[in-house]
Amino acid sequence: MNHSEAGSQRAEVAWWHWHRRLYDWVVGWANTRYGMTALILLALTEPICVPVPADVLVVGLCLGKPKRSLRYGLTCAFFSVLGGTIAFSLGLAIGPERIVDLFGTIGLGAKARLALDIYSKYDFWAIAIAALTPVPYMIFSWVGGMAEVSLLKFVIISVVFRTMRFGGEALLFYFLGERARRSIEKYFNLATIAVILLLAVVFFAIRKLGHMFGG
Repeated sequence: MNHSEAGSQRAEVAWWHWHRRLYDWVVGWANTRYGMTALILLALTEPICVPVPADVLVVGLCLGKPKRSLRYGLTCAFFSVLGGTIAFSLGLAIGPERIVDLFGTIGLGAKARLALDIYSKYDFWAIAIAALTPVPYMIFSWVGGMAEVSLLKFVIISVVFRTMRFGGEALLFYFLGERARRSIEKYFNLATIAVILLLAVVFFAIRKLGHMFGG
């Protein structure tokens, strides 16, 4: 299927199926020369200031061109850790109270304080969980510097678990290839419902974790 055919198919999708149009748009990046550039920019800025998971673009590019999946996954992991290291360094330079106030302006002050508390007790697991799961890596990158965790420790743990996360996604699509894409597109509505339910479970788990540590 060439790009014009894909575009005509996207045009046939009704406007109220916005989630399908969004899927087509993201996957379409794989057919442009800017796909890798967009991935690098998102991976680099996500841990610093962009609260949009880079997984969205990794999965989209892998679905678009499965044979390049490993390249996409490892590139995302590298630039995500680089962005996290920049945020960590900024957090270290600016200091705890000013960072908490900064996150407070976007409604994340309580989460920043919670992350700081978790860091003080479980620094390894704080970095590992944030690097591997949907827990905001951005917050834990900034707060790592605030908590004065070893930069080397932060980088090593981030490299291991960010590579596990994005590399794992890449391997999945590398081996499943077109089968994964066909299955997702054939059962798109069911897949959408499954993703929504998964996000709801993750959100509930994060809130429970917050209550456990936040009182």
